[in-house]
Amino acid sequence: MITAPTETEDEDEDGDGGRRTHSSAAGPESGRRRLVRRMLRGAGGAVLAAAGALVAVGCFLGLYLRPTSDDWCAAWKARDLGVLGITADFYSTQNGRIANAFLSGVVYGGGLAGAKILPTVITVAFTVGLVLLGRQFVRLLGGRPGVVTLTACALVVQAVLYYAGTRSYQVLLWAPASISHTIPSVIGVWALLLAIRTVRRPRSAARALGFAGSFLIGFALGTLSEPFALVSGLLAAGAGLLALPRLGLAQTWRPFTWCLLWCSGLVCGLIVLYTSPGARWRRAQQPEKESLLSPGGLRATFSDWLHMWETVTGQWAYLGAVAAGVLLGLAAGLRIPATQLGRRSRSRPVPRTTLVAALLLPVPVVVLGSFAVVLGLRSGYGPSGWTYARTWTNYLVPMELALCAYGALLGAWARRLPARGRTGTLALPAGIVAAGGLALAAVAALVPSVQQLTTATVTRAVAWDAQNSRIRTEAARGATDIGYRPLHIGSLAEPFYTSAYDKDWVAACVVEWYGIERIHRL
Repeated sequence: MITAPTETEDEDEDGDGGRRTHSSAAGPESGRRRLVRRMLRGAGGAVLAAAGALVAVGCFLGLYLRPTSDDWCAAWKARDLGVLGITADFYSTQNGRIANAFLSGVVYGGGLAGAKILPTVITVAFTVGLVLLGRQFVRLLGGRPGVVTLTACALVVQAVLYYAGTRSYQVLLWAPASISHTIPSVIGVWALLLAIRTVRRPRSAARALGFAGSFLIGFALGTLSEPFALVSGLLAAGAGLLALPRLGLAQTWRPFTWCLLWCSGLVCGLIVLYTSPGARWRRAQQPEKESLLSPGGLRATFSDWLHMWETVTGQWAYLGAVAAGVLLGLAAGLRIPATQLGRRSRSRPVPRTTLVAALLLPVPVVVLGSFAVVLGLRSGYGPSGWTYARTWTNYLVPMELALCAYGALLGAWARRLPARGRTGTLALPAGIVAAGGLALAAVAALVPSVQQLTTATVTRAVAWDAQNSRIRTEAARGATDIGYRPLHIGSLAEPFYTSAYDKDWVAACVVEWYGIERIHRL
């Protein structure tokens, strides 16, 4: 059973400025608490500054973004067709992702300015959403959320997400990938906040709006990103089953209803996408091949899945999410053990098996979700599909959030350990130093990647501006066949990626963007 601390207890559970009660503490013990509090604030501030600096670099690099690959096509279609026109084009002739096309039209509707500010919009929305979600998590555990540590956790999660992978440019700076695979996670975080508000709303009208929002957002995401739809569907299905009132984790049917409507929206969106003329055309372009559900196809997919996880686990910077979570657990003043989360009533605690299932839910979601992502990549791109690391974001976000949450529970458990003797007295400060040091080391390990990304992005922007000026000058003089030098970045396609010019869709989109007839290689 969950019990609140009595007035005679000694508490100093909040390292970020939360409640502190000192009824019977004095002398050395009080000094030890002040030291711990200062260390927690210092560690949280240092991690916040380091991770925030890397994330800020990504926002700054948005100013140096220039079109490449799908940018060219989305830019000219948004300019010439408008938001509704590009949406209809995607539905009819491309892939059926109508929400994806709508966002592309919004981003590119004003030229390239939208793509340049998109990284900043993503990071700000993601940071605020993660901080608000973290506040709910800390309060669920009986703690007092501190803004510094929560913000540090949010920034560490983002820094690792943006820079720890093999396709850093595509995750944050390339708008087509950001729209398809990064923005859905941002929307998912805010959808979780909506779900929390919905199930707690006492008024039926507010609940009805929340439930309607669940279906509509799910529908939009189903036509925005198939990988995210699969991963979020798995999470919602698992959470919905655990939220059945008979299992004791939820007292009403509201959480189950919200999850059911979310999954229904995803399914409807995927149906609209799959049956669209654009999706049928895209499937028709693929050659005949062995079914992915055949024994051979499943073996090949499983091998790709292992290769992908070998790449992910080879990047130890992901442990930074755990370390940041430990700092959160130490600083937030969590008062209850993880095994006592929630209860149906004061006299009926939640069954232990239900709690364990809830705590372990992220594991099957990440495992099965990642396999589903690889299955889809192999279906769409063939044997090399697993290397399209921009799609990994769809399961890496829940994985990082789970690591951060597990770290917080570990920090809460460590904070509750009694401090007896010299070893016990030094254990907590040592834990703070270790967790803060690991988080800072994880962020520092990303610096070379950020340096390379910065150099490549700025260098290409300078070269692109010079070439763009030359092309526009020649076009203004009446030239119709203009030379173009490919400027590669982020493992993305540029004109002349294929020897057959009539099959070079990137070159065709460059021609439409400049309003000329043809380009040739310089």
